[in-house]
This record gives sequence, C-alpha cells and structure tokens, in this order.
Amino acid sequence: MANENTLDWAAFFKEYGIFVILLLMVLAVSVLRPNFLTANNIFNVLTQSSIFGIMALGLTLIIISKGIDLGAGSVLAFSGVVAASLAQTDGAMGKYFPNLGQLPWIIPVVVALCIGTLCGFINGSLVAKTGIPAFIATLGMTTVARGLALIYTGGRPISSLSSGFTFFGGKVGIIPMPVVVWFCAIAVTWVLLGYTSFGKSIYAIGGNIKAAEVSGIPVARNLILIYSFGGLMCGLAAVVFAGRVQSMHPGAAVGYELTAIAATTIGGTSHSGGIGTVTGAVIGALILGVLRNGLTLLGVHPYWQQVAEGVIIVVAVIIDMRTNASKK
Repeated sequence: MANENTLDWAAFFKEYGIFVILLLMVLAVSVLRPNFLTANNIFNVLTQSSIFGIMALGLTLIIISKGIDLGAGSVLAFSGVVAASLAQTDGAMGKYFPNLGQLPWIIPVVVALCIGTLCGFINGSLVAKTGIPAFIATLGMTTVARGLALIYTGGRPISSLSSGFTFFGGKVGIIPMPVVVWFCAIAVTWVLLGYTSFGKSIYAIGGNIKAAEVSGIPVARNLILIYSFGGLMCGLAAVVFAGRVQSMHPGAAVGYELTAIAATTIGGTSHSGGIGTVTGAVIGALILGVLRNGLTLLGVHPYWQQVAEGVIIVVAVIIDMRTNASKK
C-alpha cells in the first residue's frame, strides 16, 4: 500500500508538478511581500509575462517538432520597427515617411504580422528544403533580421506612435491589453495544437520524423507552417512591445528568444521532440514572471535575477533529459 501511494504521488507530481511549483512560488513571495497579491501587481506580472509568453507559444510548436528558433527576438525587433514607422502620427518629429499621412492602426499591425510570418517562412523553408539544422538556420536569421532592423532605422528609435497602435500596450478598464492579446493567442494555439490534424502532425514529426513521412504526413510543408506560426507570434509580440513602450528601437528584445525558450522548457516541452503543451508554456512564462517580479520586490539585484533564471533553465533541461531517458 505504501508503495502504491508513493507511485501515486510520483505520478501526481509528474502530471501537476509545474502547477505546484508556481503555487509554491506565489505563496512564498506572498508571505515575504504581502503586496505581491494586490490586483495591480498581479496584472503587472501578467503584463510583464505577455511578450515572451506570446513568443513562447510559437516556440512550443517549434520545439515539439524537435526544432529551435534563436532568431525570435531579432524578428520581433525587425517587425516592430517597420510597423512603428507606419504607425507614426502626422506631427511626429523625424517622421520616417514624412509624406505619408497617419495610417489606420490595422495597417502597421498587419505589416508586423506579415513580416514575422515571412521570417518564419524563410526559417522553415531552410530547415525543410535544405536539411540544415534549425540551430544554424535561425542563428542566421538572428543576424539578418537584426541587421535589417538597423539598416531600416539607421540605428535610431522610432517614436510618436498613433493612439490606435499604442492601444495594444494600454488598458481596457483595469485589464491590460497585452494580457488580452496573450490570452487570445493562447486560445488560438491551444485549438491549433490540440484539436487539428496539423497539431497532431507536429507531435508526430517531433516524435519520429521518418515514421511521420512514411505515414503520409507532408513533413516539409508542415515544418514551414510550424516556423511560419512561430514568426507570426513574434510579429504579434512586436505589436504588443511597441504598444507598451510607445516606440520601437532596432536593438530591442535582445535575448527575448532565450526567455521564451526557457518558458517552454520550464513548462515541460521536451527538446527531444514530440512532447509539450500550450498550458505548460503558459505556466512556464508565469513562473518566470513571478520569479522576476518576486525578486524585484525582495530587492534582489537584476544581475542575480539573471543568475537565478539561468539556474532554473538548466535544472528544467536536466529534469527533461532524465524524464525522457527513463521512458526509453
């Protein structure tokens, strides 16, 4: 009986351990800093988590397919600066297109999404058609997209954005719009991954790409779609980022891809492929958000916060490797 109980607890923690960790973190910070659980601070945590949380949704699909995307932050910056240049007000100083009137907010938003999707499409095409490792393809995109952002802006920030565009970084009543956008993206990704044949094919490709090909899954096409979706999420994150900051700099979002990868890894998405959930990615992003916010409230220096985040990532990967090794 004792042995059965032990197995039950092990199974419970394996299934719900990530939720338990998040709950324990929230309780610990709440005890040390009671102001953590105020409505204002909770919304602050959600808002801070939203940008890399959105990126993590795209990376979840990519990592489940046994891929990686190291260029997500650069794609965000490139998408953001182009969109911001089209979202400037009429009277903006240093207007990027001086002869162009103020455009409807939908145009820069669509442009950001299209640029992000195009960058993802290129990544997916390189991986699917040339056979080069995703690590190399997306590393190349890191420098290309960042370079294009710098060339496009001349290294200068773009500001004075229209209120329609910055609305995506504002609030509806007390609800932050970045959180609304993130939750909408979560819903779309959850349906896509869990309730479509495309979602099932992602798990099959990550589990065994040869078997997926033999079973008739169009692997090359689906890989392109997977990376395109990842790019789409980067474009969406760019809109939220620019809306929050109310400007865009070509050097923005450096290292964001690592935070997004960390969120998916902490959430249980396996780098061995074929394993991962949207829920896990969301919880992983929230754990990082609570960690950062909690350490800030506790007065921990930002440099030490980076150390703590790095340790958590390494531990998550070790757990992932041990879990997958035990399954073999």
